[in-house]
Amino acid sequence: MVDKTILVVGTYDTKNDELEYMAARIRAQGGGVLSMDVSVLGDPEKPTDYSKHQVAEAGGSSIQAAIDSGSEHLAMNIMSDGACVLAQKLLAEGKFDGVVILGGTMGTDLALDVCQSLPLGVPKYVVSTVSFSPVIPAERLSADIQMILWAGGLYGLNSICKSSLSQAAGAVLGAARAVEPASGDRPVVGITSLGTSCLKYVKALKPALEERGYEVAIFHSMGMGGMAFESIAASNGFVCVMDFTACELGNLMVGSVINAGQDRLLSAGRAGIPQIVAPGCFDLIDFAGWQEIPAQFQDRPIHIHNKLIKNTAFNAEERRGTAREYTQRLGQSAAPVHLILPNQGIEEWDRPGGDAHDPEALTAFMDEMRKSVQPQTRMTELDCHINDVEFTDKALEIFDGWVASGVVAKA
Repeated sequence: MVDKTILVVGTYDTKNDELEYMAARIRAQGGGVLSMDVSVLGDPEKPTDYSKHQVAEAGGSSIQAAIDSGSEHLAMNIMSDGACVLAQKLLAEGKFDGVVILGGTMGTDLALDVCQSLPLGVPKYVVSTVSFSPVIPAERLSADIQMILWAGGLYGLNSICKSSLSQAAGAVLGAARAVEPASGDRPVVGITSLGTSCLKYVKALKPALEERGYEVAIFHSMGMGGMAFESIAASNGFVCVMDFTACELGNLMVGSVINAGQDRLLSAGRAGIPQIVAPGCFDLIDFAGWQEIPAQFQDRPIHIHNKLIKNTAFNAEERRGTAREYTQRLGQSAAPVHLILPNQGIEEWDRPGGDAHDPEALTAFMDEMRKSVQPQTRMTELDCHINDVEFTDKALEIFDGWVASGVVAKA
């Protein structure tokens, strides 16, 4: 008897040995295996549990249609659509407990789709020749995806690639055994923030919300954190969000790699989740430590946060543009939105003496926010800084009002 079953996915026509090696390592540890073939042209050495024909048909197409498309891209999209549908069906039937998917760029493209189709808490491992590569944007990553570089992973088994494959096999089975899925016993409030050197409101908000009976999940708005926040919001994982850190949107607008994808500030509204929002750190532009500062920003003060991250700030005219994008996105929400504007500052480094202190630019930003806020977005201005107690008090006041009126579910 096996305790946990792992779905092993890949192109069995070209990567049979590698996929079978992982399956053998899972079985050797007492796990079970279901195999899914996502090949198009060739056939596996022996039948898989779910054939390429079943995969294509699950997505409403066929292998012949994939071949006739004449495009590897379109063909793999057919297989990706089917793999997502079939994986969701098998999970709902309790057929597997975790998934491991193997591939180069083609297989990784499909793997990212399959992982995004599965809910938070289902172990998802991708063994890829392009793991951690800049070709993989934030919005393609599911909130709890795990990746390992498939080192030496082309054209057959070798001792180097076996190291990666065996680790992935053990990791996914171990995760399936150890995972503690979200309990769902308390409603969750999602909050975005940065560390306390820049933003401090979480230190008061978290215990206050927990005292009210809510679970609090805080996301680090440095690209991956915002991506996870948006992903969970899109699946209705929160009863309310306090989205107080908007730097990922500004980063997206200027091409910084530290962004959370095109859906930033949209998912909660689309899912009908009430939002209390503030433009924390929306004055800052974050760049990866290795990233060259674009020429248009090189005449500004640069704040070196650590070897991974450096920042500069938007000027007054640029901040007007970010304000318009911000309010336009909020205006698309299908649920109540309450915007708090702390007009004395939006992050610790914009206080007098800080690297981002620019009263003229802050004034321009606040002015544009007032002008561009959409009618359906309620706005409250505060004569305080975002890190002052008045800000957290107002956020809790709005939240309590929404709970009392039924906008937010009671804990």
